[in-house]
Amino acid sequence: MSLVLIDCHEGVATLTLNRPERRNALSGALVESIHEALDEVEKDPEVRAVVLTGAGRAFCAGGDLAGGMGGDSFLDGHLGRGRYAELLSRMPRLRVPLVAGVNGDALGGGLGLVVGCDLAVADPAARLGTPEIKVGLFPWIILAALQRHVPRKALVEMALLGERFPADQGVALGLLNRLTAPGEALAEAQELAGRLASRSPAIVALGKSAFARVSDMAYDDALAYLHSQLSLNLLTEDAAEGIGAFLQKREPQWKGR
Repeated sequence: MSLVLIDCHEGVATLTLNRPERRNALSGALVESIHEALDEVEKDPEVRAVVLTGAGRAFCAGGDLAGGMGGDSFLDGHLGRGRYAELLSRMPRLRVPLVAGVNGDALGGGLGLVVGCDLAVADPAARLGTPEIKVGLFPWIILAALQRHVPRKALVEMALLGERFPADQGVALGLLNRLTAPGEALAEAQELAGRLASRSPAIVALGKSAFARVSDMAYDDALAYLHSQLSLNLLTEDAAEGIGAFLQKREPQWKGR
């Protein structure tokens, strides 16, 4: 059984975490399967956006406390957990935008996956949270991602109390873009990804990369870098096509370069 199902349709690849019997908890094998699925969609020039969702009732319940993420030794376990850290580092730098369709609970490492996506929509019944503290752990790796989205006081409360909270609070905290109608998280995520796929793939990739690069830059350095990227953008064929289409009142025909 594949741990990540891949379905491609009209430029959108839907990746479904497929451990419903474990609420899609993150085992080492599942983390590797997500990496492999991203490798596959990165190599496919027809894929222009990706949706990430979960099979069954949960999006992802976090790390698999029973199965773990490593091998037999302490070092193997350390390296296995590092692969999850690499995944969170990789997601913002992916060539194509990622949309989370949060169909159910996203907890701990599962919430990290949501934050790693560029956009996220959620079922109103979904719950979010970092419950690790309740079993004597701390949300170590995902803290780096959460600190870039959640205000400090709210994040300290999340991490130290470990309470689950409703999806509408996730919107208020900036973890989600919006809620969907009940049962429509996947459909709305795919619709949103379809709209992203209709944009110039070259400029989406350029802009997405810039978002990742400037997040930790000093303000003046960010301005200088973005100035250079604007000039690079204006040199692309898609920029010329987009401006020409606007002036001619027609739909642009993107070439991806």
